[in-house]
Amino acid sequence: MPGDASVPSPTPTWPTHRTFEVFYHDLDVLGHLNHAVYFPYMETLRCDYYLKTMGSLDPSRLDIILAEASCRYLAPAFYGTVMVGEVAPGLPLGRTSFSLLYRFRDPNDPNKVYARGKTVVVCYDYETNRKKEIPSDRRVPLERDGVDPASEGW
Repeated sequence: MPGDASVPSPTPTWPTHRTFEVFYHDLDVLGHLNHAVYFPYMETLRCDYYLKTMGSLDPSRLDIILAEASCRYLAPAFYGTVMVGEVAPGLPLGRTSFSLLYRFRDPNDPNKVYARGKTVVVCYDYETNRKKEIPSDRRVPLERDGVDPASEGW
């Protein structure tokens, strides 16, 4: 929860980020951002990051599949709120899978974090319908950009 000592302060800005604005149609009955809206935000950030590691902007070339997704809600975001969404790989990487960490923070107050998310992504060969090893050309940037999940409360 906000102000909870167990929630760490954010580490420096991650290399992949974008801003999101809370629109009226994304509010819940309590007047704040509906919890489910963070998942499409995470999907957008995941594609922003992973496509860049592939050297492509074509989503049809994605070779990953989602195995798990979770989100921790830390502070309410209201209509008109602008937040910075960020994504970075969590270390260590597995052989065929890796985690991506997400955070959504106030652009003017880096200590105000609205939510933190985590997904587990599996590299996948859609022709054989089987998981595959993380390609070496992807492993390098994933490790370079990686953060310790404990530094973000995971």
